[in-house]
Amino acid sequence: MIDWERVEELRDEIGAEDFGEVVELFLDEVEEVIARLRDNPDVANLEADLHFLKGGALNLGFQTFSQLCQAGEAAAAAGKGDTVDVPAILASFEESKGVFAQKLAAA
Repeated sequence: MIDWERVEELRDEIGAEDFGEVVELFLDEVEEVIARLRDNPDVANLEADLHFLKGGALNLGFQTFSQLCQAGEAAAAAGKGDTVDVPAILASFEESKGVFAQKLAAA
């Protein structure tokens, strides 16, 4: 679910002292798009929204979430945005975020 090696690479790249701030910024930006998908999904913007989420997820190591975003992005790009399982993508984000937060709190 989480690529912990990527998380460690990111922490090394930006430094442990700034890592928490970067994670917080990422989650804030992602939460805005997640809220839009949850409250008012727009098939016309789905490809762009999922592309944004995929990029952020890859940076932070949210592997499963990024894979679901990539599949949804591809479907939307092919004109099949109405077939994208947005609830599954949202659930994956919430689960990933929970696992990520739990592991960081224990570290």
